[in-house]
This record gives sequence, C-alpha cells and structure tokens, in this order.
Amino acid sequence: MKKNILLWQFSGFAVASLLGTLFHFLYEWTGKNKVVAIFSGIDESTWQHMKLLYFPLLIFAVIQSFYFKNYKNYWCVKMIGFIIGLSLIPIIYYTYNGIFGKSPDWINIAIFFVSAAATFAIEALLFIKRKPDCKYKWFAICLIILFGILFVVFTFSPPDIPIFEPPKKMT
Repeated sequence: MKKNILLWQFSGFAVASLLGTLFHFLYEWTGKNKVVAIFSGIDESTWQHMKLLYFPLLIFAVIQSFYFKNYKNYWCVKMIGFIIGLSLIPIIYYTYNGIFGKSPDWINIAIFFVSAAATFAIEALLFIKRKPDCKYKWFAICLIILFGILFVVFTFSPPDIPIFEPPKKMT
C-alpha cells in the first residue's frame, strides 16, 4: 500500500505542476477571459501564484478521493497539504526577497514547484502513518472550499496589501 500511496502522490505532484504551469498562461492565452480568471493566474502577484497551486490541488484531491475511500483521515490530510503548500509560497518568496531583494523569475518558478512537492510529500507521510485522526472531516472540506472562495473573490476584488500586488521587475 505504501508504494501505491507514493505513486499517487508523485502523480499528484505531476498533475499539480502541469496544471499550475498551464493555468499560469491560460488567462493571457484566452484574451483575459473572466471565467478563466477564476482559476488561472491573472498577474504575477504572490496571491495569484498561490491560486495556481490551489486549483490543481483541488482537482487532484477530488479525483484522488474516489480511490482513497478507506482513508478516514483523507480530507484532514488534504487540508494539511493545502495549508502547507499555500503557506510555503509566500513564506519562501518573502523570506528570499527579504534576504536578497528582488527575486529572478526562475526562483519564483522554483518556489511553486518546491511548494507543490512539499505538499505531496507531507501528505504521503501522513497517509502512510494514518495520521492525523480526522474527527472533523467536514471542517477540513469547508476550509478547503473557503480557500477557493477567497481565491475567486480576491481575484476580482483584491485588498490593497502587497501579497495581491505584482512584484516590481528586476532591473
């Protein structure tokens, strides 16, 4: 079963990486279509890069849930994965920029992939250990859905704080 979990998690990383990359460009490719803006990045802000991870994670989680029915902790593990992956993007980005100043594009791309990899690695570990004990499955699901609602709302009406602003270009 451990091998099966690792295969699923590696597949999840691959799907999230491919979809996240596709979603990065899709908004521009579709002529800035408002429907596509719901799940695609509309600018280079940290928030939009978090959204590029969220929607692929959500798609994969829903598909994977049909195959992980025996895991009573499934949605709690996924919630932890979402929180870790989505948190790592701003944590790494702002830490790197705080130390070195502005970051080149390749660093920003690497941050996305590192965050996706960490998400699926931690989930794999939790699935294998059958942790945590998930007493509030519906809380986990509601929190994951709340993230999605916030990504949509703040795409069209972002607060005036730096995480929602595209970074300044390196010169």
